[in-house]
Amino acid sequence: MRSLLVIHRQTPPSERSDSDSRTLLPEYILRSYGYQVHLARNEEQAIAGIGDADGAVLHLPVSEIKAWCGKLEKHKQTPVLWWCSDTAASMSLEACEDDVIIDGLLFPTMKAHELHWSLHFSSAHFYERQQWKNERKQLLARIEERKWIDMAKGILCELKNISESEAYDVLRKQAMNERKRMVDVATSIVKLYQLLQESGSGGAKKS
Repeated sequence: MRSLLVIHRQTPPSERSDSDSRTLLPEYILRSYGYQVHLARNEEQAIAGIGDADGAVLHLPVSEIKAWCGKLEKHKQTPVLWWCSDTAASMSLEACEDDVIIDGLLFPTMKAHELHWSLHFSSAHFYERQQWKNERKQLLARIEERKWIDMAKGILCELKNISESEAYDVLRKQAMNERKRMVDVATSIVKLYQLLQESGSGGAKKS
């Protein structure tokens, strides 16, 4: 990651501590280590900068991270890291139980090589997390498809007085003949059967 979107709000002077000096701000440190930084203090600026960013660094209380992740995901899937400064940490004491998912932590005291490796492993964690999400999505889709196919097989078994394996063959052949996916054929059968049942037109009548 060489280009980073840094998001943090302006800390009022009354809330600012000595640790909030310019040299400890994420944009200053990251730029001093050779990273390209787009600074955002509101959603509009963040959306404008997320397109070219390799990752997002949030210098915010933990309680605000989840909402920001949701905003960013609408525009781009990218690694998200928390900049854990004294101020951000002290403002997050009551958020320990919050359900927040981030890919890594960065600290103002990190040296260049420490920050490099933290970004490296955070990026790897992000891509592993994305792969897991995609695999989960595919698994849920297969389970949903299996549900429709099993329902259609049950209907065919009832209407045609055939076995499950024979019903499966009927679905497979019809899908091939119509050049459709088997789940699409199964869904059509189930929905038509349900419609006939609701209309009382004798959809359960055996052939």
